[in-house]
Amino acid sequence: MPVTQLKPLDRKFSVAPMMDWTDRHCRYFHRLLSERSLLYTEMVTTGALVFGDKERFLKHNPEEYPLALQVGGHDPKHLSQSAQYAEQCGYHEINLNVGCPSDRVQSGRIGACLMAEPQTVAEAVKAMKQAVNIPVTVKHRIGINGRDTYEELVDFVGKVAEAGCETFIVHARIAILEGLSPKENRDIPPLKPEVVYRLKKDFSDLEIIINGGIGSFAEIEQHMERVDGVMLGREAYHNPYLMAEVDNRLYGTGKPMIERHQVVEKMLPYIESELAKGTYLSHITRHMLGLYQGEPGARKFRRYISENAHKKGAGSEVLLEAVRQVESLRERAQDAA
Repeated sequence: MPVTQLKPLDRKFSVAPMMDWTDRHCRYFHRLLSERSLLYTEMVTTGALVFGDKERFLKHNPEEYPLALQVGGHDPKHLSQSAQYAEQCGYHEINLNVGCPSDRVQSGRIGACLMAEPQTVAEAVKAMKQAVNIPVTVKHRIGINGRDTYEELVDFVGKVAEAGCETFIVHARIAILEGLSPKENRDIPPLKPEVVYRLKKDFSDLEIIINGGIGSFAEIEQHMERVDGVMLGREAYHNPYLMAEVDNRLYGTGKPMIERHQVVEKMLPYIESELAKGTYLSHITRHMLGLYQGEPGARKFRRYISENAHKKGAGSEVLLEAVRQVESLRERAQDAA
């Protein structure tokens, strides 16, 4: 289904592409929490799309919209093909991964290692821009080891912007390409949001989105004073109910916040549909474990689902029982008070 984009994407708030996490089940769940957030897929390599089963990798539900596809690659021809596939399938944006530091993707000239090749990234962006009408964006770090000065960051952004990229999603850490795992690269290099703020000041005509280590609405609102948008990563996954505040606090929709139990109720038709197709319950509910994070009964909710969703024949009754246990605990706590 070709995309019909009636207005520019609003990127005030987005959920980061996260490998093994932001699959289509996770995105459907997140969309119930926020109608306005921009959602991203896991990274899909151009090899998987050009030479593999692109239908499987591009599969999604229209209910997830607005939705962006993140791709990994460096070859302009393969990236332009991938961008065309994305547009044809209804995605609203194509995003190039220039931030992943893993050894596996580096070996294919994918991810953060491309920060050392700004001209390669510029040529890739130009090829994609010429191939599609949807926006082409880049997600990158503030640098990599051996190329971590602000001047080098400006060189990278400048060259890619000249190729037609207008939106840059910047993880406010450098990436260490040798000696650290991807997980360590999300924690050990220090966060430097001031670098992203400076980038926005120096490239005021570009859309600059900040990413990395953001864990509360206070931080989101602080960043929004200095940049154009915020991309939330792990916090959106481990504490997803935070997203229920997004539409009102960032977009001013004025709608009542959805309650946690209402989210579960709205998930049930989707779960039943997926179970009928052969999807395992645990593949869906694993994304919902943090729904009650910070609430009384959160541990009970997680434990009950974790212990039962993987069992043969498990259905939506597992989720309903987990909610029942939490709500029962809440009622007892209120009675005691």
